Amino acid sequence: MQKSEIIIAGDVPGVDYRVPVFSFTGSDASAPRVYTQAALHAEELPGTAALHFLLPMLEAAEKRGDLKGSVTVVPRANPIGANQYVNGAMEGRFDLASRTNYNRDYPLIGLGDRDGLLEDIETLPATDQLKRHLLHMASGSDLMLDLHCDDESQLYTYVHGAYWPAATDLAESMGLEAVLLSDGNSSAFEDAVTHLWEHGPLGDRKHWADGRISITMEFRGLADVDPVLARMDAEGLYAFLQRRGVIAGDAIRREEFSGPVAGLDYVQMVNSPVSGMVLFEREFGETVEKDDHLATIVTTPGEPAGDIKVLAPTSGTIVTRISKRFVRRGDNLMKIASSELSHAKRKKGGALED
Repeated sequence: MQKSEIIIAGDVPGVDYRVPVFSFTGSDASAPRVYTQAALHAEELPGTAALHFLLPMLEAAEKRGDLKGSVTVVPRANPIGANQYVNGAMEGRFDLASRTNYNRDYPLIGLGDRDGLLEDIETLPATDQLKRHLLHMASGSDLMLDLHCDDESQLYTYVHGAYWPAATDLAESMGLEAVLLSDGNSSAFEDAVTHLWEHGPLGDRKHWADGRISITMEFRGLADVDPVLARMDAEGLYAFLQRRGVIAGDAIRREEFSGPVAGLDYVQMVNSPVSGMVLFEREFGETVEKDDHLATIVTTPGEPAGDIKVLAPTSGTIVTRISKRFVRRGDNLMKIASSELSHAKRKKGGALED
């Protein structure tokens, strides 16, 4: 194992940021190359916890000679966001200077232009430097796993439809509870990596997606930073790498996947019709029927006549739920994976949320 750092020059003199990078060299140049990162949204730490336990497993495999493919691990991908606090709370999702999401606005280029990502990089704002360094590393891989988490949620993934159902091995290795199929038409990190591959030479591949995967995996909720879950998730990642031929040996974990699979146009965004306190009636992971009572919005505490019921717009599985208990009108409350086409408009760039 080798440890290095990427140094991001800050936007003011005397400030820089350091991104730790752990690299493992495989014994077989033809084996898949792997890139995985966590905490691109700096406050999302369940993936970081999983990588904390995965790293010694990879180091042991390397020492035994079981590591066939090279692996790059970035456990804390966003030191800029980790340094941004507003009134004591970390703001790790949006850059305070540019107001952009750290997981949006990546360059959409072809694989032949990959090296250009680093040209004159020191002249760019710090956030753009970070994005280009991460994208350059990730796009040199065959398997890219970007580890995030939601507010409160199942263990689920966003995956481009071109990688499914081949990515069933990921679902079985990780014990995923839901899969959301994207169309790749956003500027998020996973889609920028896919765009590079899609617009590059095929080599020995019959299709650009053959033997590849670029996904965002949501490791449950923000509070699910737990040693038991983290070890289990590390084992799932390790098992997936075994099944893809990166690590020798039979997969140490495999679970039948029976969760919902839904395209993003079939994900129902349940938003609050009014502002107020949220009283949830249903948990994430539950299956609901159309018009089931999902939540109550208390608009005027002490006056039940002002309570507003939120009903399920369709039947399906509740994949996510917000963690805050006071909402504004229009705030998202839940996402439901369903078999019914959603009428919700996508955000800029094709994503479900900003």
